[in-house]
Amino acid sequence: MNPISGTTSKEGIPELIDSTLNKDLFDHEVLLTERAGHACELAIRAKDAGVDVVVAVGGDGTVNEVARSIVHSNTALGIIPCGSGNGLARHLMLPMNAKKSIEIINRCEIHDLDYGIINDHPFFCTCGMGFDAFVSMKFAESGKRGPITYVENVLREGLKYKPETYVIEDDNGSMRYKAFLISCANASQYGNNAYIAPQASMSDGWLDVIIMEPFDVLEAPQISIDMFNKTLDKSSKIKTFKSKKLYIHREREGVIHYDGDPIMTNEDVTIELREKGIKIIVNPDADKSLRKPNAVQTAAAYLFNEINVVRDDLTKHTRHIQALSKVLQRKLNSF
Repeated sequence: MNPISGTTSKEGIPELIDSTLNKDLFDHEVLLTERAGHACELAIRAKDAGVDVVVAVGGDGTVNEVARSIVHSNTALGIIPCGSGNGLARHLMLPMNAKKSIEIINRCEIHDLDYGIINDHPFFCTCGMGFDAFVSMKFAESGKRGPITYVENVLREGLKYKPETYVIEDDNGSMRYKAFLISCANASQYGNNAYIAPQASMSDGWLDVIIMEPFDVLEAPQISIDMFNKTLDKSSKIKTFKSKKLYIHREREGVIHYDGDPIMTNEDVTIELREKGIKIIVNPDADKSLRKPNAVQTAAAYLFNEINVVRDDLTKHTRHIQALSKVLQRKLNSF
């Protein structure tokens, strides 16, 4: 348990675990992390001792530390989400209530799921570069947590951020893109129900690759709506495809992120999937509680995206007409 992660107090959680965990199934021990990387050490020690389940109590950073330490082993990951985003827990439809998440652990339904690696750093939700990695760095530097801080950073930094040019190579060839961000998703969301890849699955053997093209200030609100309505893949500013491994070259070194943790790397980035590489306790009732946008939200998203397509067409036609006008003007002036 990370005693300081996220925005939720964990003071009463050890007692809640003791009173709620099924003692007929489990012997348990609660260990507190003392520094960054300590969760890795504790999880490796538990794995080497043949412990059946290691439960991460904290946010996505704690979950990542535990998960990457037990991949390709018989030790399963459990999650009691107490972070500010809880991206993996939300994708798995785990309860955000600590007592209910312990009850899911009591049911102990374990699935073999996929995970990804970016430049040797394992990730279980998402990784990427561009604006989301840039915001992750600002978020880490701010020393604060929570969606308000995230939104503040997005609003403050978004107007200054300049899209970059990337060359992406996979088994289907090589393509060059100017992009606001590139994200590779093993799971569907960043956290806080912001769905960067609504169709992503942790059991399909593929990464969902999302390329967000540059957009203007007027388009930004709709992109935000699409993200929270799980309709981002329908946006005219989004290109998506699936891949098992890809290589990305950018013009200069910069920030990447893995599960929201930022790190500086050089110009070359390699991302690949590891199929069925980690055992995770899942919610057996997840399919029944699947959240979907309602019909009005979906219709509104489609409408806004159609408006964007029409506006793009009009802009292109206007530029074409302006170019023709300049040519005609030059011709007339030459007589």
